[in-house]
Amino acid sequence: MVVEGAPADLDLGAVRAFVAVTEDRYFSEAAARLGISQQAVSKRIAKLEADLGVRLFYRSRNGAALTDDGRVFLHQARALVGIADQALDMLRGRRRALRVDVLDTRLSSVDLVQAFHESEDADIDVTTSNGLRSARGALVRGSVDAAFARVSGPLEEDLRSVPACLEPLHLLVDRDHPLASLREVEMERLSGSAVWMPGNASGSEWAEYYRLFGAAFDLRIDDRGPDFGWDHFVKEIGAGGRIGIVGETCRVPWHPRTVRIPLIEPWPVYPSSLLCHRQNHHPVLARLIQFVEGRFRPFDPGRQWLPEVDRAAFTGTY
Repeated sequence: MVVEGAPADLDLGAVRAFVAVTEDRYFSEAAARLGISQQAVSKRIAKLEADLGVRLFYRSRNGAALTDDGRVFLHQARALVGIADQALDMLRGRRRALRVDVLDTRLSSVDLVQAFHESEDADIDVTTSNGLRSARGALVRGSVDAAFARVSGPLEEDLRSVPACLEPLHLLVDRDHPLASLREVEMERLSGSAVWMPGNASGSEWAEYYRLFGAAFDLRIDDRGPDFGWDHFVKEIGAGGRIGIVGETCRVPWHPRTVRIPLIEPWPVYPSSLLCHRQNHHPVLARLIQFVEGRFRPFDPGRQWLPEVDRAAFTGTY
């Protein structure tokens, strides 16, 4: 068999149709085996013959019989289909944990992942990164299956965003602070204050959130100083002279000199979304998305505060 010109890119579906017709002899029976129409089988065979530049079958009342070129091609065709089937079986049978990326294991997103793991008995690997900046590339490359982050700006076309949670914010002060004895603190009482947030990395989605947060409530966000971690942060707050803000479920280390108080009127909330690639078909991912959608509670503009840019994605019923 001689094929002139550049090598053809064989359509595996057409090769599979060729093998089916060879084994069943009739296009109608091959179509039933493949779950497609007889016309579709005819089109695939015609395309394969055009790509190869040869005739593969003689048609007669007794069915389809192989030509000499067809007999030569049959062995390789069966090998191609066999290799493809082995590859599919290997991937389908591969049991890999769902890889989920989070910003920090102390944050609310980890509680959500843990609750899913416990309710679904799902095998999950949790990784940490620097948020949206690295998660986008990791999702596109397939090195992670899902990521939790605040979405800032447009996403790549192949990425999907699902609202995950709106976490209320808490104030951290030292025990001698004038607000330390309160059970709740109204946002207007913080007007004119400086909030210490040394972990607000430039260009991050959370730094943008707190910039908008500060502008809305007349707060100055002080991001000076190295970020030595949560223990150092809580210790410095407890030493007096500074105030901080953390999420309601953020598991900050306990310190005897640090007090944690909910912020209210309005309740400022930090938005997090579940991100994934639209072409990722990991079987556990669909269950995680369904779990997140079932637990999400939409933004309440009458009680909560969100930056204007986040509101549309977090308003509605899911």
